[in-house]
Amino acid sequence: MTRKNADIDRWDIENSDFWEKEGKAVATRNLWVSIPSLLLGFAVWMMWGMITTQMQNLGFDFSVDQLFSLTAIAGLAGATLRIPASFMIRVAGGRNTIFLTTALLMIPALGTGIALMNPATPFWIFQALALLSGIGGGNFACSMSNISGFFPKKQQGYALGMNAGLGNFGVTTMQILVPLVMTVGLFGSLAGGPMALESASGTLIGRIDAGTDTWIQNAGFVWMLFLIPLAFAGWFGMNNLKTLSPQTGSPATAFGKILGLYALGMVATLAGVLALGWINMWLALPLTILLTLGLLLLLPGSLKPAIRNQYRIFGNSHTWAMTIIYTATFGSFIGFSAALPLSINIIFGNMMDVAADGSVTRITNPDAPSALTWSWIGAFVGALIRPVGGWIADKFGGAIVTQIISIVMVLASVATGYVMMLAYNATDPNQYFWAFLALFIVLFAASGIGNGSTFRSIGVIFDATQKGPVLGWTSAIAAYGAFIAPRVIGDQIKAGTPELAMYGFAAFYAACLVINWWFYLRKNAYVKNP
Repeated sequence: MTRKNADIDRWDIENSDFWEKEGKAVATRNLWVSIPSLLLGFAVWMMWGMITTQMQNLGFDFSVDQLFSLTAIAGLAGATLRIPASFMIRVAGGRNTIFLTTALLMIPALGTGIALMNPATPFWIFQALALLSGIGGGNFACSMSNISGFFPKKQQGYALGMNAGLGNFGVTTMQILVPLVMTVGLFGSLAGGPMALESASGTLIGRIDAGTDTWIQNAGFVWMLFLIPLAFAGWFGMNNLKTLSPQTGSPATAFGKILGLYALGMVATLAGVLALGWINMWLALPLTILLTLGLLLLLPGSLKPAIRNQYRIFGNSHTWAMTIIYTATFGSFIGFSAALPLSINIIFGNMMDVAADGSVTRITNPDAPSALTWSWIGAFVGALIRPVGGWIADKFGGAIVTQIISIVMVLASVATGYVMMLAYNATDPNQYFWAFLALFIVLFAASGIGNGSTFRSIGVIFDATQKGPVLGWTSAIAAYGAFIAPRVIGDQIKAGTPELAMYGFAAFYAACLVINWWFYLRKNAYVKNP
């Protein structure tokens, strides 16, 4: 009897008889192991948005700039690691890759829990852990590349939408679960004692007053409860497709390739972090990407020709068009997810106070809404609606759906920036909170639909040999949104002009409108409404 996790030599999914008799069941099983593994990847990668918010409430001795930088470092790592991760399926196989990359998440999860037990933990340790949590971001590229190979063209929107959409629920899961587990001594004496809140906090079910005991370390430890069984599920429930991964070698050899690729990505990320201390962000990011691509070419043995072969995607103009468009959708989703909690804390946690002599200063807002109570809603809506975006795109075409949501994002970004300006300069910012939150929910919903429609387009535009690498590459570049949004919004809040960040995003979305129309919607378009 053939093992469920055996390598598969024949995979003819465009043949309807093969698909119904053999392929569909295997593809579905791999999809339903992939989804929770990807969900945990998102959760561990994006947990710093909530952790830094609570670190501020607990009085950790770090500045707002430092706390924003932890979220940004995790974003930078997750994006950069997606570049080598996009080649993992080809050289190491799907089962091998998903098993090991899921197991590796235990390192930042456990390490973060230990570090948070002590408020005196040095900042560089938190930086290192934020860097390692980027593994969860990198996992998206290999996960999507893997699932893409299991499903026929007519179901690409469904399969990729389900994997990415439900995987994206890792952000919402984290934003709901982390505040809740911090309220109880979930692991007893094994996880150490609590700390008392210095500022009010909250959970999904309401406000938590200052002075309340909090187990912030549970924000890391809780993921171990899920990662251990998921790693086993990946090993025993998934398959390597030999049609996509013809030369994986033994599992030990495959694991060596995966670890080598991620080690290379970590080196490039560290170089990017150092570069940010010397040069402008908009120069440091391209240099980090180019360094990563260059280092990949230095890999020995069979990896080099395989990677050179995958680099052929860069000669296709559609690769660049879809990279820009997908950055507008997924980059916005993941970037706003990372930046929103701390943005709420800073913009609404303080207010303007006008003295008798007319001078204005910012003081603490005693009735501020809790980021830990409200910030999860946007990511929840964006993830929930992503499969719907894939389904609509399957019916009406991806490019037309992308065009409509891009218009929505331009308008919503301008409106959000205006509301942020009013709230930041108000003596009562709370009056603007509901408009602020509603507009961000619109942005998340539009980006979620666009995530599904753009992946549908990629699935149609590119052939089987290029589709996986293009999915990995576009998702890698788009993931830099998790770095860019916290940096841009954080810098503009610091400058007292948070609205400029949103106006800049609106200008980018407008540019994407033009690119999408030129390539896919105008008369004589290169590919009509894919």
